[in-house]
Amino acid sequence: MKMETNKEFDAVKMMREIREKLSEKYWKHPDILKQEMEAIRKKYHFNAATPEAK
Repeated sequence: MKMETNKEFDAVKMMREIREKLSEKYWKHPDILKQEMEAIRKKYHFNAATPEAK
């Protein structure tokens, strides 16, 4: 089976590029990541799961 090399859109490549850009952005600035994640949680009304005490 031969892999197709002439793709019009390569989703894997795109995701790798996005992940690389984000890692560069947040690597030296974890405080920015924390602020942006908190804004996303508020926007989508998402509360981080906490372990239940038994």
